[in-house]
Amino acid sequence: MKMIDQLKVKIFADGADKAGMLEMYAKPYVKGLTTNPTLMRKAGVTDYKAFAREILQAIPDRPISFEVFSDEFQEMERQAMEIAGWGSNVYVKIPVTNTRRQPSYDLVRKLAKSGVKVNVTALMTLAQVRDVVAALNPETPSYVSVFAGRIADTGRDPVPLMAAAVELLKPNPKAELIWASPRELLNIFHADAVGCHVITVTNDILKKLHLAGFDLDDYSLDTVKMFHGDALAAGFRL
Repeated sequence: MKMIDQLKVKIFADGADKAGMLEMYAKPYVKGLTTNPTLMRKAGVTDYKAFAREILQAIPDRPISFEVFSDEFQEMERQAMEIAGWGSNVYVKIPVTNTRRQPSYDLVRKLAKSGVKVNVTALMTLAQVRDVVAALNPETPSYVSVFAGRIADTGRDPVPLMAAAVELLKPNPKAELIWASPRELLNIFHADAVGCHVITVTNDILKKLHLAGFDLDDYSLDTVKMFHGDALAAGFRL
């Protein structure tokens, strides 16, 4: 079994809690960060721009993705241009469609052509991957975020789809595939095995990294001790 420092896949921290983001930024194996409006709302962020500026001041040297939040493509473009101007390490997250199922490929093409580093997000099909790759600028770095975890939530195995997506990105060497929304630590190893370039991981999963390769007999004993200790602490009696 590979250890974390032997993996080729890059680990990005996914979150919107400033303290947690800075904690993960301090880890040498965290190569970038991502966030989104849902995570920011859960973290209590109320001023989008002020939060982003604060994070970028603290983290100026690793790629960070911030997402547009309009549902209209013209306004998405305006937001994207503003976000892109916040720093050279900023990638702009563009949803693959708006809420009316209208694809964002034309907007992606326009932004990428103008040199904006995009992170096209919320993809779940190979057809979407194919169309996004066709819209990207081969001269501009970009990310293609496939939500493998949500695919798995539907009962489908995302591994074959992600392996096929890796192949679709090969004609564009500056485009990197992101395994998004992982559900467990094992997904990091899945992503590495299929040649995925990046995996975005939330802090709760990242904190399990010390368990990679952990002896299973020892882990079994730790589990027994946990049950025993909690029963004593609860004062259970029969």
